[in-house]
Amino acid sequence: MIQLNREFIHQLPKTDLHVHLDGSLRYKTLFSLAKKQKVELPAKTEEDLKKIISCVDTCTGLDQYLRGFAVTLSVLQEEEALYQVAYELAEDAALENIRYMEVRYSPILHTQKGLRLTQISDAVIAGLRDAEKNFNIRTGVIICGIRNMDPVNSIRLAELSIAYKNKGVIGFDLAGSEYNNPAIEHKEAFDLALKNNLNITIHAGEAYGPESISQAIHHCGTHRIGHGTRLLEDGDLLNYVNDHRIPLEICVKSNYHTKAVKNLKSHPIVFYLDYGLRVTMNTDNRMISDTTMTDEFMLAINELNLSYQEIKNIIINGFKSAFIPYKDRVLLINKALNEIDELEEKVLNEKIKIEEKI
Repeated sequence: MIQLNREFIHQLPKTDLHVHLDGSLRYKTLFSLAKKQKVELPAKTEEDLKKIISCVDTCTGLDQYLRGFAVTLSVLQEEEALYQVAYELAEDAALENIRYMEVRYSPILHTQKGLRLTQISDAVIAGLRDAEKNFNIRTGVIICGIRNMDPVNSIRLAELSIAYKNKGVIGFDLAGSEYNNPAIEHKEAFDLALKNNLNITIHAGEAYGPESISQAIHHCGTHRIGHGTRLLEDGDLLNYVNDHRIPLEICVKSNYHTKAVKNLKSHPIVFYLDYGLRVTMNTDNRMISDTTMTDEFMLAINELNLSYQEIKNIIINGFKSAFIPYKDRVLLINKALNEIDELEEKVLNEKIKIEEKI
């Protein structure tokens, strides 16, 4: 039997399909960018700033969770900063053996100093591409519309996504405050994206119920669900999602921080796995939630008692759900399976050697 310790989980090949660029900075980089740009941060030490930005168990919900972005966005208004943060995110992911990552962000949030949407897009894509040259990782970009902004902005961002399709952008999303900001109001943007054969994922079922998931699927044509934590509340919709193999982008730690679940042990991921839904596991925001992909899996193991087979299935689901061409997905899956087999054999051989010595 393989022991599910941190070292083993760290070595496994993984994906991260739901990670926000502006929520996943290094603290050292945040301070250096602020100093360089002469931006005043709300704290002078990493420890004090962490108390402001990173969520803890006392976080009351999604709106409080989103507060930290005001700080991170304050230093992400220049091309050089966007390039650096994108590069470092891919580097950090690769160092914990994430083989494929989809980075999402909303370019419109980075225009405070007058950058054009194309300049912003070019900087992020360049950072990720350069990281791919230096590390064992493949990346893609998902551009986000914002629920609580004028839907006209979502149309502009959908047009941007279409222009950058096959140039680094692989999908279109809708993020932001979910409550009282229905996805259907942004339907025109998604119609445009779908007309141009763009992959769709939508944040839904986190701060609002299954009606939000239904809108994302039936009105906006989403191919994946960002979070989907409250899907459990509608059995008929749950069966539809399962039957159509619509992947769920689960982010356990942030779901607890945003109070999409009351506590970690009540997270529905266990039922979703038992029922056969296509569950993937993701970080959401590495800085805001103070997490890594390895942390997410260890949390699921320690708090939800997930087995190795369940962990393995989640990992493969991640590769299956990637927004890349089918042939590329097959190659990624086969590479991951071979890597997992080699790691399993290595661990078991080491165990046999130890037992023989005893």
